[in-house]
Amino acid sequence: MSELTLLLIRLAFLAVLWFFVIAAVGVIRTDLFGSRQPATVAARKPVKPARQPAKPKKGEPRQLVVTGGPLQGTIINLSETPITIGRANDATLVLSDDYASSRHARLFPQDGQWIVEDLGSTNGTYLDRSKVTRPMPVHLGVPIRIGKTVIELRK
Repeated sequence: MSELTLLLIRLAFLAVLWFFVIAAVGVIRTDLFGSRQPATVAARKPVKPARQPAKPKKGEPRQLVVTGGPLQGTIINLSETPITIGRANDATLVLSDDYASSRHARLFPQDGQWIVEDLGSTNGTYLDRSKVTRPMPVHLGVPIRIGKTVIELRK
């Protein structure tokens, strides 16, 4: 092989190597600091006036129960406030799971039902067996899987 060909191969290899390094740094940054949320996501959040917490109607979920994983048996009572799930210390449900991102997912009430939204996690959020790619309604007893942790809405 000519010297020019070897030089081109070396430069291509170096470019591919730098591409992987930059991609790895991007994934680590997203995992540590969370993903950037576009302005349209913030605009979708309903703003409700302050009032007494409404009593859940018959048939509506009242609790978030961890049914699988290291926190099995943990119960969170539901209110009008969103529930954040992830490894960050300020999350409502803090997971110590290598497969969970710092700010992994969010559950929030909207129009009388609970919605699950993936917050740009690395490994994804699963509702039953479907990957959550957009905000999706959650029904009673349907498992939500985040890494090794499984949660459900219950009465």
